[in-house]
Amino acid sequence: MTVTIIGIGLIGGSMALTLKERKFAHTIIGVDANAQHAEKALELGIVDKILPWKEAVSQSDIIILATPINVTERMLPGLLESCTHQVVLDVGSTKQTLCETINDNTNRKRFVATHPMWGTEFSGPQAAISGAFDQKATVICDREKSDPDALELVENMYRALGMHIIYMTSSEHDLHVAYVSHISHITSFALANTVLEKEKEEDTIFGLASGGFESTVRLAKSNPSMWIPILMQNRENILDVLNEHIAQLRKFKACLEKENYEYLGELINRANEIRRILK
Repeated sequence: MTVTIIGIGLIGGSMALTLKERKFAHTIIGVDANAQHAEKALELGIVDKILPWKEAVSQSDIIILATPINVTERMLPGLLESCTHQVVLDVGSTKQTLCETINDNTNRKRFVATHPMWGTEFSGPQAAISGAFDQKATVICDREKSDPDALELVENMYRALGMHIIYMTSSEHDLHVAYVSHISHITSFALANTVLEKEKEEDTIFGLASGGFESTVRLAKSNPSMWIPILMQNRENILDVLNEHIAQLRKFKACLEKENYEYLGELINRANEIRRILK
């Protein structure tokens, strides 16, 4: 099996390492517009060779688009038109707009829309981690629009990565990730900006930052070139969750302003119910 990965960063690089180690792929071809990333991926042994994307497609069985979602949206139609037997999948954090752009593509059925639910705040091929996807979830969207053999091949690939599969429509996916993923990043960005605005002593931030603060603000280190397109594409769903999040923050603010500590306790106890879900 020859796998081409377009975008050899955190996700693409981690997939490459694991697929090769678990013998799902015998050859990994890398494609990256960033020459330094391409060179680093070769140096680290993440890919076997670097090729232009058209040449890579002609030699491949599977093509994984692991680029920022706006780049994926721009590349996908032409990429599909260049395919014959190949299967194409993406790993982006939004799905509805992307799927709509290729609904009328003659090779639509060779595409499988996916979202492996894993990531870190780091980027680039040097951030790649072998085995990173073990026991994580991946979402496959609009599976009925893909050829059965294409869907099966992608399912087998994710099982080789150690993931379990959840099926949704692309619109359902975008709604749910707004609540469980995208809002987490916005909250982290906002918290980091709050602390940077109020606490001017960098040494104090570093010295006093406890595990709670560090874990909450970790996502604020995420790459804006990846997250701005995600927030743009899922704007309506994110605005909905932001309105609810702001309403919840106002409840905490009102409790402190009115010294209503009984209700404050109720809010915290209600939040504790998340333990039942996230054990």
